[in-house]
Amino acid sequence: MKVLISLFFFLFSLFLFSQDVAILKYKGGGDWYSNPTALPNLVKYCNDNIDTNINESIQTVEAGSIDIFQFPFLHMTGHGNVFFSDDDAENLRNYLISGGFLHIDDNYGMEPYITRELKKVFPNNELIEIPKDHKIFSLAFEFPNGLPKIHEHDGKAPQAFGIFQDSRLVLLFTFESDLGDGWEDQEVHNDPEDVREKALKMGANIVKYAFEN
Repeated sequence: MKVLISLFFFLFSLFLFSQDVAILKYKGGGDWYSNPTALPNLVKYCNDNIDTNINESIQTVEAGSIDIFQFPFLHMTGHGNVFFSDDDAENLRNYLISGGFLHIDDNYGMEPYITRELKKVFPNNELIEIPKDHKIFSLAFEFPNGLPKIHEHDGKAPQAFGIFQDSRLVLLFTFESDLGDGWEDQEVHNDPEDVREKALKMGANIVKYAFEN
């Protein structure tokens, strides 16, 4: 196992400074492909506003593939079921403890499935709510009240949950916010410009954290 982890760390290190992001494809039947314009728009926003130089060609990578180590930042979304095989879970765990970052944005309906499957990835770690004074809420843009609300579903407050490894946030789960909907092309959800701007600014904070920590 130590040899395997060392190999993964080496592979990840080869790409540590490449600014590439990818969509995470998962099993279970959930719509991992939802919000197709979201990540491209966020990448463009980051390149225009926070001095990143991210490849605007967004790739898709499977949870069990060693190719995930090419990407310092993975984004995952959907509405429904998620399933990680044991190999998927081990691959994701090795990726995250080796320096990778996974942002999971619940597009409404994903929460019971992803919380179940994350226990396979980190059996001894719980999702914990991220405090509003965490630097992810202020790295590029200030969000003193924490995660912004973008779309209303159940009248619940938006929450940001995370898994930490040696004090580093390695996984962010955004719930009851729908950031990805706010990143999409304006005509998709017809969100006001100020709402889309909030979503993009919070997304920029997440990307900046992933690349700098």
